[in-house]
Amino acid sequence: MEYDRNIPLLCDYYEYTMANGYVENGLQDRMVYFDIYFRNVPDRGGFVIFAGLEQLVDYITNLRFSDSDIEFLRSKNTFSEGFLEYLRDFRFTGDVWAIPEGTPAFPGEPLVTIRAPIAQAQILETFALLTVNHQTLIATKANRIVRAARGRTVLEFGSRRAQGTDAAILGARAAYIAGCGGTACTVSDKWYGVPASGTMAHSWVMMFDSELEAFKAFCGLYPDNATLLVDTYDTLNSGIPNAIRAFKEVLVPKGINKFAIRLDSGDFAFLTKQARKMLDEAGLTDCKIVVSNALDELLIKDLLDQGAIIDAFGVGDNLITSHSDPVLNGVFKLVAMEVDGKIVPKIKISENVEKITTPHFKKIYRVYDSSGMAIADQICLHDETIDTSAPLELFDPKATWKRKTLTEYSVKELMVKVIENGELVYDLPSLEDIREHCREELDTLWEEVKRFANPHQYYVDLSQQLWDCKAKMIHNPRP
Repeated sequence: MEYDRNIPLLCDYYEYTMANGYVENGLQDRMVYFDIYFRNVPDRGGFVIFAGLEQLVDYITNLRFSDSDIEFLRSKNTFSEGFLEYLRDFRFTGDVWAIPEGTPAFPGEPLVTIRAPIAQAQILETFALLTVNHQTLIATKANRIVRAARGRTVLEFGSRRAQGTDAAILGARAAYIAGCGGTACTVSDKWYGVPASGTMAHSWVMMFDSELEAFKAFCGLYPDNATLLVDTYDTLNSGIPNAIRAFKEVLVPKGINKFAIRLDSGDFAFLTKQARKMLDEAGLTDCKIVVSNALDELLIKDLLDQGAIIDAFGVGDNLITSHSDPVLNGVFKLVAMEVDGKIVPKIKISENVEKITTPHFKKIYRVYDSSGMAIADQICLHDETIDTSAPLELFDPKATWKRKTLTEYSVKELMVKVIENGELVYDLPSLEDIREHCREELDTLWEEVKRFANPHQYYVDLSQQLWDCKAKMIHNPRP
């Protein structure tokens, strides 16, 4: 089990001032709808990998306020006693819909929709965004790196450079969902089942009288997992020759041929070619070559384009911090409320076009061509359905005068109900199932969408009914 994540005061202060105001004005029980979505894909990529739902669900269903939490808020001399009593009995009683973890997603479409009394929903905002933004960001970066590796294993090595405890632990989880083969973070294995592994640092080699002695000792201790770090002193003149000797003297006589060397510095394109030649000439053709040190998807791509001979990559800070673009700009926006039993759409208007919200309670359909490849998403009103027997007209997301009409296609509704009346109603999948779902969904995206540079613009269209609603509200935002 992971540690207790019930941290109700991990919340922007203004969420409490607003919730207090709702209680004081008798509005706390008005039902509202909030969407979590993002505006831009990090690294100018084509999509993100949604992650973090399990932790969000755990937070929502277990959120409680302790006596000490309430006493702290009382000490601020800001909140009414009525509001503090409201918090004392706090339980989430609303509904949550979300796309499944591991699903590729695109700007502007709801990742999560929360229907709840306004005071409850408002208090969730900070943690919901923190969780979704972080894990989605890391899963997206990890998948870029995995795709750059072209089928070679990628291991997450970033705990020591992560920006905090959760960033390391949950970052490893997100990276595994997106295709990394494992992590160096031991607790992520214990809590989430992300396979943890590791071998040696340079300090191991330096603790022995000789490099050869260090290598032989390690092979003797860990014969089934011997990866020797060969760049402590001189990679080509001592490191690799000593590793070859240790393998031959300790492991090969036992019939073991599963072992590897790791390079953590130098020109990997040159060194790995030389290493492969030396290993093969020594008859160690099954020995793997692992590299680590400031890697990212672009460097990995360049190394492989230059003919580097690498079997696995250890990737640290550039993955766990998404160093090249370290923020996913997910937002939490009010899109509707219920008045006299009817859903009334709400919209935010801005001079920045990308900040204009899409109103109403919505659903998402993913549209597939006759070959089963995803070609578009359509965001619809919650009670709409797509009739696949009729042609479907789609608009270019960047230029609405450009249209595409589909006649042979299929659709899948993306969002599933996760929480109903405060109770979990969704079978949260295992981490392995989420990882497999991610792999399967990625296989439905065209390579042009997955391109690193200038990816193809995937269609995310609004249904005609939703478009008409939004257009009307832009001109008259207060219906």
